[in-house]
Amino acid sequence: MTPLRLLAAVTGSPRLLGARPQAPAAPVRVPPVSLSGAGGTAPAPDRHGPRARLRAWAELLRVSALFTVPGDAVAGAAAAGLRPGRGTALAVGASLCLYEAGMALNDWADREEDGVDRPHRPIPSGRVAPGAALAAAGTLTAAGLALAARAGCPALAVASGLAATVWAYDLHLKHTRLGPAAMAAARTLDLLLGATATAATTTRATTTTTITTTTKATGATTTAPAAAARPARVPAPAAALPAALALGAHTYAVTAVSRHETQGGSTTAPLAALAGVAALGTAVLRGRPGPWEPPRPHAAAGGLLLTAFTGAYLRTSATPLLHATLNPSPPLTQRAVGGGIRAMIPLQAALAARAGSPLNGLAVMGLVPLARALARKVSPT
Repeated sequence: MTPLRLLAAVTGSPRLLGARPQAPAAPVRVPPVSLSGAGGTAPAPDRHGPRARLRAWAELLRVSALFTVPGDAVAGAAAAGLRPGRGTALAVGASLCLYEAGMALNDWADREEDGVDRPHRPIPSGRVAPGAALAAAGTLTAAGLALAARAGCPALAVASGLAATVWAYDLHLKHTRLGPAAMAAARTLDLLLGATATAATTTRATTTTTITTTTKATGATTTAPAAAARPARVPAPAAALPAALALGAHTYAVTAVSRHETQGGSTTAPLAALAGVAALGTAVLRGRPGPWEPPRPHAAAGGLLLTAFTGAYLRTSATPLLHATLNPSPPLTQRAVGGGIRAMIPLQAALAARAGSPLNGLAVMGLVPLARALARKVSPT
């Protein structure tokens, strides 16, 4: 063996052995694992389809919490000693619009914070554009004020105060000590909106009633206000203030707990809310008819419904608050907040029954199954 071949055998060089060098093998390309349908078996979720957009907006607007809104107007009308009517329906529409405006504005204002704590929310996840959320908040606010204006100037004034409170809360007050008080004021005004709108339309309908008399001799027709048809006393919306303050107190307690739902760790807030809920339930059970009615005990059916509504309120709100007090973890705190939101429905029903309108309270309670079913799909918080 020549020295050259010996050196080639030791080094393994193909050039020294006289062999033609082989081209390097092409790298094997492994298709990436994907859910897009190209390299996997399951298609990726369509984030831009109609159903995906609808779900994103449902999450942004928290539609499962919408069922807590109509009872404000119904309870307000009952607390003012009035039957629900056209003004109540207008108040419900205005309240729904202003409530959803607050939801959209809330996520727009918290978009950077949610990007850290809740990246799955519609805006930080890119499913809803921030500009679209802000535009929706402005449009819904204008629609709410327009509906309130149709119920009269007093209702528009209350709705304007409600809208201003909602925007102030979302844009600034939410992260201050005044946050819970601002949210409580919003719910208080919402119940008063129902009382004011119902009273305004009732008074307007009464004052426009006329008596027509025809003079046989001349055939002339004379129209005059039917003063005799007016009730001796139309209850004032201010009579609904105690019920409005009760709803505001509950809202204050729930909002105070919600300030800890992402981090947890607070035992004081759910414990204080639990004490407030118990005191509020006791106060509702001790209620009496409004000042426009003669003092009388509740009828048997009304008393039973009042007790049932109040019991449902305590069960819905107090149980998760107790769990959050014993273990103030973020999941249990969020559950306590959700329970407090849903508990507004039986509280509204109890306030209506306390005012002597148990059937209206029963109608409000009919919203509970709908709210519960939708909450399984869209979180109210």
